[in-house]
Amino acid sequence: MPLPLLDAAYLAKLRAYFESGDLAFDFENASEEAKGDILDFLESLMDLAELADATATRLIFKDSYMEAVTGEKSDK
Repeated sequence: MPLPLLDAAYLAKLRAYFESGDLAFDFENASEEAKGDILDFLESLMDLAELADATATRLIFKDSYMEAVTGEKSDK
């Protein structure tokens, strides 16, 4: 089942952009308005990363949490 919103290629592209130093270069050479746009983008990305972490934790530990609450073992 394809999941169109999970675009690993775009994440790889972002990682390369950050790791290469191109983002830092673009920021250093940007207008004040563009610097604001870059910082806004990074802030949104960090907020999304926190949400992704919380979601992953909840998904991974859901069965353990349910076992602790109900006192029963999952059949999974």
